[in-house]
Amino acid sequence: MQLLFKCACAAAATALAAAAVRAAPFRPPAVPLVTTNPYLSIWSEADRLTDKPTVHWTNRDDRNPRNRHEHPLVSLIRVDGTTYRLMGTDPEDAPPLPQVSLKVTPTRTLYGFKNGAVAVSLTFMAGVLPDDLETFSRPVTYLTWTVRSVDGKPHSVQIYDSVSGLLTVNQKDEPVTWGSGAAGGLTLLRIGTEAQPVLGSSGDDHRINWGYAYAAASSAQSHSAMGAGPALIQGFRDTGRVTAAAGERKPRPANQDEPVVAFSFDLGRVAKAPVERRVMAAYDEVYSIQYFGVKLRPYWRRNGATPATMLTVADRAYPSLLKRCADFDARLTADATRLGGARYAQICALAYRQALAACGLAADPNKQPLFFTKENTSNGDIATVDVFFPMNPMLILLSPTLAKASLVSVLDYAASPRWRFPNAPHDLGTYPLARGTDDGGEGMPVEESGNMLILCNAIAQAEGNANFAARWWPKLTQWARYLEAYGLDPENQLCTDDFMGHLAHNANLSVKAILGLAAYGDLCRMRGDNVNAARYMKIARTDAQHWVKVADEGDHSLLAFDRPNTWSQKYNLVWDRILGLNIFPPEVARKEVAYYKSVMQPYGVPLDSRTKLTKADWSIWSATMAGSRTDFEVLVSPIYDYLNATTVRYPFADSYETDNIDSSGMHARPVVGGVFIKMLADRPTWLKWARRDKFRLGQYAPLPKKPVVAVAVPTAQNAPIMWRYTMERPPANWMAKDFDDSGWKEGPAGFGTDPPGFLSRTRWDTSDIWIRRQMTLPGKIGPNLQFFGYHDEDVDIYMNGVHAASEAGFVASYFPINILPAARKLLKPGAVVTIAAHCHQTEGGQGIDIGMANVLPAK
Repeated sequence: MQLLFKCACAAAATALAAAAVRAAPFRPPAVPLVTTNPYLSIWSEADRLTDKPTVHWTNRDDRNPRNRHEHPLVSLIRVDGTTYRLMGTDPEDAPPLPQVSLKVTPTRTLYGFKNGAVAVSLTFMAGVLPDDLETFSRPVTYLTWTVRSVDGKPHSVQIYDSVSGLLTVNQKDEPVTWGSGAAGGLTLLRIGTEAQPVLGSSGDDHRINWGYAYAAASSAQSHSAMGAGPALIQGFRDTGRVTAAAGERKPRPANQDEPVVAFSFDLGRVAKAPVERRVMAAYDEVYSIQYFGVKLRPYWRRNGATPATMLTVADRAYPSLLKRCADFDARLTADATRLGGARYAQICALAYRQALAACGLAADPNKQPLFFTKENTSNGDIATVDVFFPMNPMLILLSPTLAKASLVSVLDYAASPRWRFPNAPHDLGTYPLARGTDDGGEGMPVEESGNMLILCNAIAQAEGNANFAARWWPKLTQWARYLEAYGLDPENQLCTDDFMGHLAHNANLSVKAILGLAAYGDLCRMRGDNVNAARYMKIARTDAQHWVKVADEGDHSLLAFDRPNTWSQKYNLVWDRILGLNIFPPEVARKEVAYYKSVMQPYGVPLDSRTKLTKADWSIWSATMAGSRTDFEVLVSPIYDYLNATTVRYPFADSYETDNIDSSGMHARPVVGGVFIKMLADRPTWLKWARRDKFRLGQYAPLPKKPVVAVAVPTAQNAPIMWRYTMERPPANWMAKDFDDSGWKEGPAGFGTDPPGFLSRTRWDTSDIWIRRQMTLPGKIGPNLQFFGYHDEDVDIYMNGVHAASEAGFVASYFPINILPAARKLLKPGAVVTIAAHCHQTEGGQGIDIGMANVLPAK
């Protein structure tokens, strides 16, 4: 009776909350503005666009200025000589034009402003149409202002817009420079770092500091200027236009008199008829991914396009693209609403651009698309299998081409001699450096082998054939055999929920293995191999029958087979229905959904009985197992409530505590693409969208061969190498060539504990270590001399006091580390240089060791 009362109360509370939210507009925790990839990803973390400066997704702590990563986009409107803010907090003494509306659709963010004189709409639109890869790949966001009079009188109106140099730096004090050009009737303004360390660093909490940010607008309709943001703003307030100031210093640090590129527009006398103006914000990375030693161009650059040609095409495409984006948004939202309700549709709309902005689209040497995820807010890994697996429902629904492009790099790597394990890899390195983890790295053997088989089967079903999988068929077969041997009752290993730790006999992981085997069996069927199709389907059904018995806990299933009085979300089970495998009895899903409703918290269903933490993507997978739309909405509605009310203003968090509106975990991640899985469960809807993708892939280039690494300055792998070191924070000039380190300790590298692939000769088990030594450079400096070392975790390296290299995260074996351009100038044959490095560690094993090597092309 108590349980029935509890469920009735929960249902009533959910109904009341739903009615309340229907009466009010959705308030995203953070609003997507300019969202192209992990480096150009700018958000408003406020209710109103004028409440806070716009920020990069890595913005960590609004209370601590050192941790804030503002990427300021500023917009002002001047009405009859009075200046109002539309975007940002500068200038502070200018009042905001009152914001009256906000709407987020899949491809657009639409703000509305109004006072007694004028109404203004400001729209951010990204042409990320999944069935048009050419348009999709352009790193462009359109900012469009539409102004009209609301009081029956004409008003003198001018608009200001600027893009800050802070968009182009990793650290705020990096020097930037700027310039301008013209093409196709456009004025092109660009800004970027002086150093241009292309693909010179990696990591999670990292922002791009190579390439150039662009702003482009019609030359006939605008005035442009570049220089100190405060001065340009003041000039606009005084005169209604931007004017370049004399004596601007460049290059200069991005945080000194903040350099910006800016436009102003004079709209004249604006009456009832709307007047529109537009700016394109874009970013040219030059190179976007280092792929096993080969620098890959962004996909839009594959045929030699330049920023000027790309922006010219994008400008001409705007009228038709506006209609196409509006149509795409309307159709996708209508289908999501029909299948899952209005709240579900809004969750999908918020997820769409975030999922795509956490990925980079590059072209391989054959000009074929490769789509790389970045594991934001965990450790920055690139092409992580247990990250693109939850993302891929969105791609399998809307763009099988991009789904395939997300798998190819891992499939090629796994099929190469470099990967020596019977299970699928975990990742390819740390974004944007895809270089492989030849020793296995962070292993999730059952998880990721099952993931790859399920995704290959889903792609095959979307296309009606298994042709894509054929190239890697021996590897898929090997993974199926691995799951056959180890998947039914997994040993003590990680699953995708690695933040919960290792777990043996994991019932949900076993479901994935069983369905992975069935997916492989279905691929066999599609290839005409009926013998193996029948064999693997039989194994899967037999394993499922066993699973039902050993996982049974009455009204639900166990967390692990040997843990009574436990439970967990069995989100992996959703693929049985989506792929039409019919391996588990339907009663299993019905029983699970009923139980989730009984343990639901105010903001969702916890991941399992050990925690109040949830994962929004997995919860929507679990809800998709429901037999009715009503049950689906009951389970999904609390996720909407969390997003609508959380006090933590980050982009869509996929992890948070279900009883705490002030909690937030991993966010800004591609995994939120998984919320589209409900639309896969309706096959006519799935195939309708998937068949809009008419792109035909060509032949992918072979995986680049492993380069030859010839050691030039030995590391601790070869012999004990003496360094000076300290574990106490040294003075600010600790990296300088003439710094006196005689008071530091002396010991042999490597420094650390005992992580994989590392020999520790000196114990280091604190959070930080600083090391220094003199190195004699080789008598012949090769064209690709690099540092060669091991770091676990974040490392910064200096040469004679000059910043020479930076990488975040950890490696599991020795790798080359690119030397930045400023330090390469110090590479003189036989010279003696002072190398200083700082390594920071958060958890787990740790280690640091540095030498040098010539990295030569594979023979």
